Amino acid sequence: MAGKHWIAAALNCLEQSLYPVPHEVNELDWKASLSTHKDRLAEHLMAFANHASGGSLVFGVADSGELVGVNQSEVAQTVNTLANLGRDAVEPPLALDHAVVDFNGVALLLVHIPEQAVKPAHRRGKTIEESWVRSGGTTRKASRQEVGALMLNSATPQWEELRASPLLELDDVLAKLDVATIAKLLERPLPSESTDLAPWLLAEGLAVADGRGFYITNLGAVASARKLDDFAALERKRIRVIRYRGTNKVNTIDELPGNRGYAVGFEGLIGYLKRALPHSEVIEQSLRTQVSVYPEIALRELIANALIHQDFTVTGAGPMVEIYDDRIEVTNPGTLLPGKRPDRLIGTTPESRNEKLARSFRHYRICEERGTGFQKVVGAIELFGLPPLVFTLQENAFRVTLYAPRKFTQMSQTERIEACYQHATLQYYSSGTLTNTTLRARFKLHEKHRSQVTNLIGDAVQAGRIKRKDEGSGNKFAEYLPYWS
Repeated sequence: MAGKHWIAAALNCLEQSLYPVPHEVNELDWKASLSTHKDRLAEHLMAFANHASGGSLVFGVADSGELVGVNQSEVAQTVNTLANLGRDAVEPPLALDHAVVDFNGVALLLVHIPEQAVKPAHRRGKTIEESWVRSGGTTRKASRQEVGALMLNSATPQWEELRASPLLELDDVLAKLDVATIAKLLERPLPSESTDLAPWLLAEGLAVADGRGFYITNLGAVASARKLDDFAALERKRIRVIRYRGTNKVNTIDELPGNRGYAVGFEGLIGYLKRALPHSEVIEQSLRTQVSVYPEIALRELIANALIHQDFTVTGAGPMVEIYDDRIEVTNPGTLLPGKRPDRLIGTTPESRNEKLARSFRHYRICEERGTGFQKVVGAIELFGLPPLVFTLQENAFRVTLYAPRKFTQMSQTERIEACYQHATLQYYSSGTLTNTTLRARFKLHEKHRSQVTNLIGDAVQAGRIKRKDEGSGNKFAEYLPYWS
């Protein structure tokens, strides 16, 4: 009976409707046996599907309220008939649940119709006005106003809420998901009792209860799977890390396909990258230490961004991290959301096509939802002396490139102008402005390079990437803003 939380509510409702005087209620309808009028049965199914929290049909109770019970053949025929009606006569199709219970010494059949997220549930092949509702303990056709109200309360399920597994027992769910690591990321103790674990899984969105067990959700699988291979629809969504020798794809050193859920495997992925990426030797307090040439915070933000904002409807492709001698490319399936521009990603209001996944990653302290991710990345690459970020829109993917450190003299003019724009954007969101002094600090240049930086600022203005804040001030102390400010 694991996952049959609706049974207690149905029995309680039945008790209240039978005593002290038998009367019908909106949440439940009792019948002595299965009716031959299939159209009317379908209307009952639609009405309960449109009702808040759904409802139940009870078979084995006469119109008078007398308990007459059901036998095995009646149960089989009733369940089969209603399941077929829910699938073939109603739009969207309904998934029903049932149970045979002992009520006051009499066997009764309970058939539960859960509330549908997408409303109104209506007759298949007809308009949405062919809908039914529960009112005064009876089933009647919905009025136009009621159809409109149902539509307002309709919610298309998000990708994260959809099922990633078949029906499982609780122990099987726990075998497939690394819930201990999730609890650690949430900094909350994992419930020790199985009776407490089920509500915890449901509350975190890792699973949904239905019938005799649980379904693992897409969120549960993609965030906490011990092995993504266990979920056929997500197998190709594993993150891949590929290392190349040189600056192209000709010579592959190795490929590491990740197989854990994104959240539970994130720290392991970052640890692998820190070991695999090139390091430089620095001396701090007379001790030689190895420091990565790429800032760790930039790696974390860019990879988390690719995992969260990918388009899961793009089949056959998953997030990818490619490591070359001179750069790292982080690619995720799916292009930017409509209205988003690559050069406005730094500091803009966050928006995700996978809102529940983004919210969960924030709760896991893997990323933020405040729109500061790219600001942190730009701040880190300026501190490390890296060229600017490069955003590339592809036909059905989005790529961010992080280049290894290069001196100002080694950067192309295009890179210098883009670095100028990104610096102006970072300064703007820090309540500051770009000046000759701040830009020289960004490029690690001396005062003697003032005129060279002045020329670069002029080129960036000419290119339309930045603009003068106050045209009346002198050139020496001029301040600049991003072109869109």
